[in-house]
Amino acid sequence: MSKIYHHPVQIYYEDTDHSGVVYHPNFLKYFERAREHVIDSDRLAKLWNEKGLGFAVYKANLIFQDGVEFAEICDIRTTFSLDGKYKTLWRQEVWRPNASKPAVIGDIEMVCLDKEKRLQPIPDEILTPLTSS
Repeated sequence: MSKIYHHPVQIYYEDTDHSGVVYHPNFLKYFERAREHVIDSDRLAKLWNEKGLGFAVYKANLIFQDGVEFAEICDIRTTFSLDGKYKTLWRQEVWRPNASKPAVIGDIEMVCLDKEKRLQPIPDEILTPLTSS
């Protein structure tokens, strides 16, 4: 079983629509923050600055099972797997306090690209910390 990474997210008023429920595109932002937390922002910056490599979302599938509301603090639960040498798979779930199931499930596929937007193998400095834990 993959390691589960946890990242807390405070739901602010600005995140919600007129009904006080999180506006659906904001979940992609929460997932992005959680992935950056897992990988480490310093590691990502170093990879870009020294090797010209970064990551892009190739595919995202979201399933909305429950509304998340203003003022809640949710737990973004993230797992990681590798799909070949070019693609990473991320299962991300938004858990409301005391919930029995995730409010939102996201399956995100990411690829590694160079500055010219050419596909590159996932570098060891990203893979090693994620696969050794």
